Formats: sequence, C-alpha cells, structure tokens
Amino acid sequence: MRLIVGVSGASGVILGYYVLKALRQISGMEIHLVMTEGAKTTLQYESSITVEEMEALADVVHDNKNMAATISSGSYKTDGMIVVPCSMKSIAGMACGFADNLLLRAADVCLKENRKIVLVPREMPFSRIHLRNLTTLSEYGCSIIPPLLTFYNDSNSVEKQINHIVGKILMQFGFETKDFVSWTGRNMIKS
Repeated sequence: MRLIVGVSGASGVILGYYVLKALRQISGMEIHLVMTEGAKTTLQYESSITVEEMEALADVVHDNKNMAATISSGSYKTDGMIVVPCSMKSIAGMACGFADNLLLRAADVCLKENRKIVLVPREMPFSRIHLRNLTTLSEYGCSIIPPLLTFYNDSNSVEKQINHIVGKILMQFGFETKDFVSWTGRNMIKS
C-alpha cells in the first residue's frame, strides 16, 4: 500500500508525527510525506521533534514546492492521502481546487482520481466558511476527522487521546493500531 501524508501548518503537528509512526508499523506500507513550511515552523514551536525525525519516518519525502513530484500526477498510483493536521487554508484550497503547492496538488490528484482522503482539521470553533468548505470536501468524498477528545476508553492522557485519533484515522484505510481502544459497548440495566 502507498499512502501520502500531508502535514500542514495548523497547530497539532504532533498528530502527523504519531500517524507516521503508526504507518511505519504496517508491513508493506510505502509512506510519501509532504510538509508545508508552516508545518515545519509549527513543529519547532510545539514540540522537541525535529523535521529530520519526522522525515525519517517516511519512505519518500517531497518538497512542498516541487510541483513535478511523482505524487502530483494521477498516473502515479497511491491508495490515498491523509492530511494531519489540516489547516483551514489547506481546506479552503482543496475545496476550491486552488492547488498552488504540492500538498494541495496531491490532494487535488486524489480527488480527481477518486482516491481516499482523510482530513484532520485543526480549528476551533469552526466558522461558517470553515463548515462550508468542510461540507464541500465531504460531499467530494473526503473523510473529515476532527481531533476530538474521547472519554469512554480511559483516555486520561494526551498521548492516549492522540492514539485514539490516530486509530480513527487509520480505520478509514482498514488498519488497526495496537494503541487504539475501541468501544466495546455497555450493558444497560433497565429498572
């Protein structure tokens, strides 16, 4: 399987790091990474992880300015794309086909080729414009997975919350992660 991971400059770049680590554990997975300049800057602000550490988790690293990269063409087969985190600027670009960098072009290619796209938007609250753009992308077939908190699975740390989000993202491609705790149901007693 071959997946593209796009990392934009939204807050929460650590989510991209965890997704890359989880994908690295999947046998036969080929990971193509494209990071925006904003993502690289945000990574420095929000964590001690270096760009080099992020890039080391990918099989192929693409320069976001290289519009001639393999992933910019529909004839280069991939199984889809994850954009995590996904800024509202990137959401807007995808929603209106404004592919002025490689991350947006790769998403545009996945859209036109009907390939799976999972978007992890990072903004709160969503404005009407954000919601309109997200709705448009959902109508185009994208899966929208905002990184929301969960409480039913003993996710009492930031890392457990991140692992839950990563598990939900990878489920979209049919993968399970060892750190994901799924809902097992509860017996309700009626009185």
